[in-house]
Amino acid sequence: MYDKNHERLRRARQTRAKISELRAVRLSVHRSNGHIYAQVIDASGAKVLASASTVEPEVRKNVKNGGNVKAAAEVGKRIAERSKQDGGEAVAFDRGGYKFNGRVKALAEAARAAGLKF
Repeated sequence: MYDKNHERLRRARQTRAKISELRAVRLSVHRSNGHIYAQVIDASGAKVLASASTVEPEVRKNVKNGGNVKAAAEVGKRIAERSKQDGGEAVAFDRGGYKFNGRVKALAEAARAAGLKF
């Protein structure tokens, strides 16, 4: 039986396969109804270099709701800052099979504005 989540995971698997071919550091995004999460993962896929999400106390102080565009932009800014501290500015954007609009787009644009290149 195929449903929306199954199709999303299929798209995500194809994206990750292509990124692993390129041997690129990837910025992976996961969203739920209440929160959004971002991780910068090394080229081998074995180690998380940086992470940010709306469940962090510092982010919770700044945004009322973790499931909106404003919260996603805050997470994008934070993940870019943390990634640049670890020396990685160039990443491949892994949207996790989600459409590139709304919160996923806001996170990507905020990360780009804060200095990440993808």
